[in-house]
Amino acid sequence: MTTLITHIKLLAGIYAGHEPLRGKDLASLASIEDAFLLIEDGVIAAFGHMYELELMVPQQPAHVIDASGRIILPAWCDSHTHLVFARSREDEFIDKIRGMSYAEIAAKGGGILNSARRLQETSEDELFRLAWQRLQEAAAQGTGAIDIKSGYGLTVASELKMLRVIKKLKEKSPVTVKASFLAAHAYPEAFRDDHEGYIRQIIDEMLPVIAAEQLADYVDVFCEKGFFSVDEMERICRAAAAYGLKPKLHVNQLNSIGGIEAAVKLGAVSADHLETMTDDDIRILSASSTIGTLLPSAAFFLRMPYQPARQLIDAGTAIALASDFNPGSSPSFNMNFVLSLGCIQMKMLPEEAINAATINGACAMELSRELGSIALGKRANLIMTRPVPSLAYLPYAFGSNHIEQVMIDGVFV
Repeated sequence: MTTLITHIKLLAGIYAGHEPLRGKDLASLASIEDAFLLIEDGVIAAFGHMYELELMVPQQPAHVIDASGRIILPAWCDSHTHLVFARSREDEFIDKIRGMSYAEIAAKGGGILNSARRLQETSEDELFRLAWQRLQEAAAQGTGAIDIKSGYGLTVASELKMLRVIKKLKEKSPVTVKASFLAAHAYPEAFRDDHEGYIRQIIDEMLPVIAAEQLADYVDVFCEKGFFSVDEMERICRAAAAYGLKPKLHVNQLNSIGGIEAAVKLGAVSADHLETMTDDDIRILSASSTIGTLLPSAAFFLRMPYQPARQLIDAGTAIALASDFNPGSSPSFNMNFVLSLGCIQMKMLPEEAINAATINGACAMELSRELGSIALGKRANLIMTRPVPSLAYLPYAFGSNHIEQVMIDGVFV
């Protein structure tokens, strides 16, 4: 199918490169006013100023959309989510309001272990049904690519069950899905005093099956006090590397314990969370190719300090924005709100936030050659806004839905 979109108020996010934008370049969002965009077989075939249309597209297709007053952007690339889970955790939300900390809730059997118990009791078919519904809703809010993690199974059978659900989503959804293996999310009750036993289970029993069934693209570890140490993270990542899994890692959410240095040493695609960063952490990350993925909606929900986006950007770090959608600390996959938090709470410019949520998010999933920007040959995963006065209006008016339509592979969802 061929679709021509004409009279676009602003076609934003034009970038033919594949590398993440960093430093001053992050604020550069190439755009065309009064533009057209041609899509053929789900791929961007041509674009330019309206006055170039007849020259560049001499034979116009039957399907033409007038986008007067509207902005078109690349769809969001949400590179960190926990979309597969069995049940929400609003009871813990009340505990937080009453003053309990994340660690206190976890200590009484809440948090990740709570989600693990629920997931272990839920069938694969039901998990798929719930996850499919969430993925459809995320797409309607502009997400065109997503990384989904396991980590609520915490047993061999349940971790594999989660990853099989994610694989089925990958096969059936037009949204591009990447899978991260996160059995090292917490120590299950049965291994609370036997960390070695659980790590051996991950390495000896889970990884071989994951490799045989091609269930994951990445390995992830929650490196944090009370969870997995730096040494344990390195050991799991080295074992996963033997099966071709690259690291995408949870680090520096609550404490700085050497996770950044280890992530860079391991060649991690991304280091995610980063609420707690020292000057050395920023220096090490900025000098590396590892992308720092910021999750401001988790900081918002947990009432934690926000990630130091300005210091990271000014130091030249490649940063991405993602939702961290999960039932415990970020029960929202609304990347539009993440964009607003980036601007309002982390002092990012609108252009920086958009680049961080599109091309840099694509880089954090190794998808930048096909997604994340407006470029010839890239897949037509696009957001078309309602009529809005400007680009800055999108994060500014944070309480309104500015999306009129979302296109995935050239088809409106």
